[in-house]
Amino acid sequence: MSDHVYKLVELVGSSKTGTDDAIRNAIETAGQTIRHIDWFEVSETRGHVVDGKVAHFQVTLKVGFRIENG
Repeated sequence: MSDHVYKLVELVGSSKTGTDDAIRNAIETAGQTIRHIDWFEVSETRGHVVDGKVAHFQVTLKVGFRIENG
């Protein structure tokens, strides 16, 4: 097994549905331009309230991806 080097980026995903959807939106969108995403860590969850109801969720996450050798 070889050693790996990772880079961290911070993303914010949002969704009207829920936090899981916000996480998936962030990772799937980032995956269109970032290769080798291996893990994520949720660092913050927040939302927007309109007329006393949750209008949408926002999740801040750190995403780790492997740096390619070569």
